[in-house]
Amino acid sequence: MALNRTDVENIAHLARIAINDEDIAATTAKLSGILELIDKMQAVDTQGIVPLAHPLETTQRLRDDLVTESNQREAFQAIAPATQEGLYLVPQVIE
Repeated sequence: MALNRTDVENIAHLARIAINDEDIAATTAKLSGILELIDKMQAVDTQGIVPLAHPLETTQRLRDDLVTESNQREAFQAIAPATQEGLYLVPQVIE
């Protein structure tokens, strides 16, 4: 599907994008190329192809879940305006 200058101007208007007159030709060519690629991709027969959840069917390397930081809750809560039983107290905003 090839676009013309008017199509690109209308798309730019709808998208609220300002395109200079000297950039319209290049933008038209780029958008037409994208639409041609989409047409090629849609023409591929995908019957019987199972969709992938991820393009690379690999598993993540997992690291050991080790504690690397010390517990600083007391230091953080010492400067808090209000705490109770290890929790921060905040003003109620929704009734």
